[in-house]
Amino acid sequence: MTAASNQWHVGLIGYGEVGKILAEDLRKDGVRVSAYDVKLSDSRGDAMRSHADGIGVTLTASHAELAAQADFIVSAVTASQDVAVAEACATAIKPGAWFLDFNSASPGAKQRAAALIDGAGGRYVEGAVMTSVPPYRIKVPLLLGGAGARELAPLLNDLGFAAKPASDKLGVASATKMCRSIMIKGLEAMVIESFTTARAYGVEDAVLASLKETFPGIDWEKQGAYFFQRVIEHGRRRAEEVREVAETVRDIGLTPWSAEGTAERQAWVADLADDGLFGERGTKEFARSPDWRTEADRIINKIKSKE
Repeated sequence: MTAASNQWHVGLIGYGEVGKILAEDLRKDGVRVSAYDVKLSDSRGDAMRSHADGIGVTLTASHAELAAQADFIVSAVTASQDVAVAEACATAIKPGAWFLDFNSASPGAKQRAAALIDGAGGRYVEGAVMTSVPPYRIKVPLLLGGAGARELAPLLNDLGFAAKPASDKLGVASATKMCRSIMIKGLEAMVIESFTTARAYGVEDAVLASLKETFPGIDWEKQGAYFFQRVIEHGRRRAEEVREVAETVRDIGLTPWSAEGTAERQAWVADLADDGLFGERGTKEFARSPDWRTEADRIINKIKSKE
């Protein structure tokens, strides 16, 4: 493919938070963008259609329709759909088209996805997003892995990404991401469990003071609010990611007790969010409380109502 990357037709699979951010930043630079999301088939797609219309993104009717058009595909879906998306795109991918797997999936899942894309004539590269996307937007730190990582990195950076090759070996970048997630997603789950329990016993001020003394570099009030916000809004996706983390741990022969517990806590919060405990999804107030105590009190009251 000889065209400069800013002349590519970019295809986004998944038009959630990450997909929309990438679309906005690419469109600001005049890059042609198409997108597909399975939610477009029902009422959940109304907001997606409105957003796409507003910034000039073309929505397609299927994975295959998008793959047949795009020079560069970004798969940004939930971890459980990682291989399924690669399989769906492989039926129609253009010869030589790049496929960037942005998903938080295990090295094994990435290798299965790569076999599908490469086997169909595409060029698969794994991407490991190394921190939360919203603060950095398209410039979120991104590790690339696979045979095409070194070639793709400068092309992505010309598009505005902040990518660097991690390894020519597939699975290294995703393993880095998975091991990081044991800590980050686990810390989120532990903060929600610790802070909510402390609030129920009325000892939250003492707990926070102790944490501040032990870890003085962290603003635990601010961090606590942020963790509650992110898990309430994205706990389902996080739970799927951490189940992939558990598989990564299990693949080396280690029992993933911490990862499995983290996945359960993230999914539990997601269930509460889906039941409306924290307000209505899609509103400006949802998952945006500046005080974690507001959300902890909702959880505590929910628990007490079942006693």
